[in-house]
Amino acid sequence: MHKRSFRKALMAAAFLMPMLPAATFAAQPGPQAELFPPWQYGRNNEATNRGLEFTVPQVDDLADFHGDITDPKLVLYVGGNYFFAMAPLVAEFEKEHPDYTGRIYWETVPPGLLVKQIEKGGTITSGNMTWTAKPDAYLAGLTKVDALIGQGLLTDQAVAYATNTLTIMVPKGNPAHVTGLADLGKPDVRLAMPNPEFEGIARQIEASLKKAGGQALADAVYKTKGADGSTILTHIHHRQTPLFLMQGRADAGVTWQSEAMFQEQAGNPITHVDIPASQNTTAIYAGAVVKGAPHREAAELWLSFIHSPEALSIFERYGFKPYTGKGSTN
Repeated sequence: MHKRSFRKALMAAAFLMPMLPAATFAAQPGPQAELFPPWQYGRNNEATNRGLEFTVPQVDDLADFHGDITDPKLVLYVGGNYFFAMAPLVAEFEKEHPDYTGRIYWETVPPGLLVKQIEKGGTITSGNMTWTAKPDAYLAGLTKVDALIGQGLLTDQAVAYATNTLTIMVPKGNPAHVTGLADLGKPDVRLAMPNPEFEGIARQIEASLKKAGGQALADAVYKTKGADGSTILTHIHHRQTPLFLMQGRADAGVTWQSEAMFQEQAGNPITHVDIPASQNTTAIYAGAVVKGAPHREAAELWLSFIHSPEALSIFERYGFKPYTGKGSTN
């Protein structure tokens, strides 16, 4: 094309461009957008003023950070395996303590990573954003909480409140025909499994694998299959495991029973395979006040609330059981 003709065509195109309808994020949904977290579409955010709503699930979302960071009256660091229960728990707490309405901020990140954030003074970076939220209370497994009290990161006594057991999460229809833990050692069954480095559930999973097939099964799942790529180690299993199953990247993954129940209740194409009691492992959930908590009184209120009948009834919706102090390990 002649240079002059090309410039004319370019100018015509530029003239026409403003006449085209402007694209919007809402008009451009990504493929299978509903499969990506957050799965609650903002319902776990109790901030009263949300300003601009900007969430692009595949590439730009903060699924495990909840509430308004501006001037919270209570900051909670909660192990991510009951992220789905936090919104109703917070709503009930605010019902009983109205002064806290809209002033609670919480994170639902793997417990080991939350400890790293505590050690960094409550500062965290996600993508291009860095902020500081010094915690008032930390909630995770009882063994972890007791250890952190011993290290001086947490204070007072641990408050135990609920228990949970393991299950095998699989895609709806269970296409790999997983029937139990022993099947996870098969070379052709692709797995998404929590990383032992910072996800406490990996310890309980290893114990259950040994009950089902000895050290050989535990090594097959985490070492042999990890080396050949048929086991993916997750960084945040309560988000990645169901997502990888729904994307077809994995055939199974061991999670807490409550997480599978939430996915099923949410209508996602997920189901689970029960693990018999003889092979299962029970976790005890507990919490404690963080040393130097900015809102110590609020932390104590939350720890008192978390084992109340009202709170435990919310946990029971997802298969948790009240902690009785008997017959449980973690």
